[in-house]
Amino acid sequence: MSLEPPCPVSATEYVMKVKDIEPNLRPLESPILKEKPYSPKTITMKDGSKMVVRQAKLEEAPTVLKAVKPYMDVEKDFYDIVAVRTYGEILAWYRHRIKDHYLLLGLINGELVGLVNARLWNKDIAISLHTMAFKRGLGVGPALYFSKVEYAFDTLGVKEWWATFESYIGITHFSWNWGKKQKPWPEYQHELGGARVFYLTKEDWELFAKKRFPYFIGERPVPKDLLEQAEKFKIPEKVEV
Repeated sequence: MSLEPPCPVSATEYVMKVKDIEPNLRPLESPILKEKPYSPKTITMKDGSKMVVRQAKLEEAPTVLKAVKPYMDVEKDFYDIVAVRTYGEILAWYRHRIKDHYLLLGLINGELVGLVNARLWNKDIAISLHTMAFKRGLGVGPALYFSKVEYAFDTLGVKEWWATFESYIGITHFSWNWGKKQKPWPEYQHELGGARVFYLTKEDWELFAKKRFPYFIGERPVPKDLLEQAEKFKIPEKVEV
């Protein structure tokens, strides 16, 4: 639909450069993510191997996306929907279309074995997004999930952690085992499809979760050789489910 202007105008059309449009499309980034980056650590896995957990760099997003993409075709345990949504979130981060997103990588011997992501809703609330483990049977998923919650509470200083889940594996590992409470629904809905919000407070984190999973706290600083090994990584050669 078009309408004639309600008063005389000096120009009948205007041209905008895309570089002037871009600021209106790109979410504002809170400075806290740059001011307080994630501190890398190592976690000992079930087989005795050392997993390095570090924050992903934006330029690494295309490589990470290649690891996620094959899982879109796995119609088992909700891998397909988790992969599609995770892919979209990481791509949105790469294209500057998601607010205050962070991505943590799990690396063993220079191989990407898992990832987790989340974002800040505001200074008080962190939104859990997704957890993916590419190597099964080592406890990669729970260890990485702990790490992204740890970053939100201990470094970024949020007061609440909000999560929801697509799979039975997710809700048993990352909700019930964590003693999470539920927000009243539908007054509160998670941005991932409007499902129920399971949440932790800072007090829950300090008095329950950290004490329940002390083996996921890991060790800092990361030995120099392991940190260097984790700087460049390869993606898994096959899909494990």
